[in-house]
Amino acid sequence: MAFVLANSLRFHVQRLPATAEAARPDRPAVVFLHGLAVDNLSSFYCPLAVPVARAGHEAVLYDLRGHGRTERPATGYDSRTAVRDLFALLGALGLGDRPVHLVGNSYGGTLALHAALARPDLVTGLTLLEPPLSGAWVENMVDTLSAAALSLEDSPVPAELRTLRLRKAANLTAIADDLLNRTTLIDDMAAGRTFTPADYVRLRCPLLIVCGEHSELVAGARELALHAPHGVLRILPGLGHDVLKETSGALREAVLAHLDTSAGLTAAATATATATARETRAARVGALVP
Repeated sequence: MAFVLANSLRFHVQRLPATAEAARPDRPAVVFLHGLAVDNLSSFYCPLAVPVARAGHEAVLYDLRGHGRTERPATGYDSRTAVRDLFALLGALGLGDRPVHLVGNSYGGTLALHAALARPDLVTGLTLLEPPLSGAWVENMVDTLSAAALSLEDSPVPAELRTLRLRKAANLTAIADDLLNRTTLIDDMAAGRTFTPADYVRLRCPLLIVCGEHSELVAGARELALHAPHGVLRILPGLGHDVLKETSGALREAVLAHLDTSAGLTAAATATATATARETRAARVGALVP
């Protein structure tokens, strides 16, 4: 466990180095972004982060602002600040100028998409698990979180859970109470902007979207895959919203295959750009020689 100061905030971070025999220094680091309120970096650890490291990619996991063991300020829960947090953290970890592949689950997928649009020079691949993309989802989530905030305010549940020695459940409940009742998280979500097809068209990196067959988010995922130039949608049969917890093998195989494809495309694009730059410099030099 490590704590890193970035964007004036103390973040809880875990880094898993690539397994030595599979390590490829040319591969982007894979950075995981989790969902809202009761979620944290641990949800990725066994299902995806460990397999990703064993496949030769460095894995970086962190608790988002206010979540898990990361510091919990009263403000700054909008997507723009979250993106600043992400890139400031990467800089603090020495990854600020290195390509990254972002894996986002639920609301973390929304943040990953914002980050890719903000810094296409650094985000060279995306994997979005059940990303909420529509304004209707935001409205429903704001209503749901507001109701949860009311039920948690001055609730005896955390204390009762500790009495029953259910420490993990007690901690998650207490964190959710703090986030929903003592920060601007709900107001920041309500004020956030949603995506348009024009945003999706601007995506240039390889993109994998994974949704459960019965998820209410499939329609938005289809629209994203339709407009993103390199978007691929994978539907997992028989599942709902929480594909990260409800399945492992199929999801793991899809993500690892996408990482390999993305890394190959990134390497090819880098080689092409380097060759083009050399040819341009040679042409300029040639033009200057009498």
